[in-house]
Amino acid sequence: MRLALEHARRAQDHGDVPIGAVLLDAEDQVVAAAGNERELSGDPTAHAEVLVLRRAAEASGEWRLDQHTLVVTLEPCTMCAGALVLARVRRLVFGAYDPKAGAVASLFDVVRDSRLNHRVDVTGGVREAECGQLLVDFFSRHR
Repeated sequence: MRLALEHARRAQDHGDVPIGAVLLDAEDQVVAAAGNERELSGDPTAHAEVLVLRRAAEASGEWRLDQHTLVVTLEPCTMCAGALVLARVRRLVFGAYDPKAGAVASLFDVVRDSRLNHRVDVTGGVREAECGQLLVDFFSRHR
């Protein structure tokens, strides 16, 4: 989570919402890391989670990331939760819960929906206060 927080802080340097993500392989080695880049790239899908999945798939030549763990500072949205299922990610670890858009625990539970063909193991609330405060501070400066 420490590395994900570093990438979250970097994202706010270019005006993006400070969310960071890290993808770890089966040996807990970092495969990819990113912060949000929607403002930087002008791409509405450039969420930190999607960026690390893309980078890992490109680097490995394999879209199935079934031995990987995604660590992210904020509970994933519906798009990102769906991407985790489609990439067959084994485990998700997230920091702050997102009561407005969270699709893993708060509003929906996309990654553990039994109607889908894959389910992700989830651990939420890791360094929750620190991850949440980063967002509170960011939005207080932008309102």
